Amino acid sequence: MSRYIGPKARVSRRLGTNIWGTRGETIALDRRPYPPGEHGRTRRRGNASEYLLQLQEKQKARFSYGLTERQFRNLYEEASRKSGVTGEIMLRYLELRLDNVVYRSGWAATRPQARQFVSHGHLNVNGRRVTIPSYRVRKGDVIELRTKTQDFIVVRHNIDVLDRHAPAWLESADGGMKITVRELPLREQIDVPVREQLIVELYSK
Repeated sequence: MSRYIGPKARVSRRLGTNIWGTRGETIALDRRPYPPGEHGRTRRRGNASEYLLQLQEKQKARFSYGLTERQFRNLYEEASRKSGVTGEIMLRYLELRLDNVVYRSGWAATRPQARQFVSHGHLNVNGRRVTIPSYRVRKGDVIELRTKTQDFIVVRHNIDVLDRHAPAWLESADGGMKITVRELPLREQIDVPVREQLIVELYSK
């Protein structure tokens, strides 16, 4: 399956949470707080099967970070080979994606917008231009907006209006135009509403 480009509000209603963080999704969830479809009003979320709950948690994480099914599966398999809690390692890998760091820094309003910034070459990592959204940053890496990009109206708007503060594992400098990875993110520093243990249970069957 390729990257999802369909109706965002429909996915958010199906999963019961604002996946991409857009205003349209918020409005849709407020007006129609039930799954989409002809029988959406009559569905009971409380009676969902164990498999459905696991699948929904996986879809929440996958859509939130903008991964394909294959990418997400490969990430899980990589995390499962590491020593430690697999679910937390998987979330850490997702947070360390370059497009997510751009989003966390407040330069982009949404992760899809952050992905576009990266793929269009508006970011430098340790002084070098990087155009791969899935690039995984490491402790000590310095991410900065390229000089021309700093004057983009959309970037200025996101920084000034959204007023999103970088999490504790990122350090902002140069008026918010440069970000340093201070440390690897801990589970309590990741605010994505996902129960990662259910994802591990789904894939470990």
